[in-house]
Amino acid sequence: MNPKIRKIQQPEIPFLDEIMYNAIFIPEGKEKPPRDIIKLPELARYIKDFGRKGDICLVAEYNGSLIGAIWTRLFTEVEKGYGFVDAETPEVSMAVLEPFRSKGIGRLLMNTMLDELKKQSYPKVSLSVDRENYAFEFYLKCGFKKVAEPPGESVTMIKHLQ
Repeated sequence: MNPKIRKIQQPEIPFLDEIMYNAIFIPEGKEKPPRDIIKLPELARYIKDFGRKGDICLVAEYNGSLIGAIWTRLFTEVEKGYGFVDAETPEVSMAVLEPFRSKGIGRLLMNTMLDELKKQSYPKVSLSVDRENYAFEFYLKCGFKKVAEPPGESVTMIKHLQ
């Protein structure tokens, strides 16, 4: 499998709804939430009005279909994401559609995004991940380090780029 990684195009931005839903970690044995969960303010802020200053999105395309995406967004002290560290550090989110997982696409997306963030001179990038999420180990392998473990299941992680 050799997907093409490229920047998202304006007409494809609605795909972020699908990817946002797929980025939600559902523990083994738990029922998936309804799709409209992404409309909750704490989740909607990750994709609402996408294309504002600081937004970057890369997609994985295979056989003419989008199969995954990784995006970053800058948040503020007033409107924070789960992995917020400061207003100058982009927070990264990503997902690959289920049939295409465990095929190296996430790593390809992540490596391409990290290169893009370095080109744009960001010194670091953050994220939040559930400790039970299989992606937690993936992020460690990508060089992210735990910086905060707020009460609950999630961990805030940072990767220094420069």
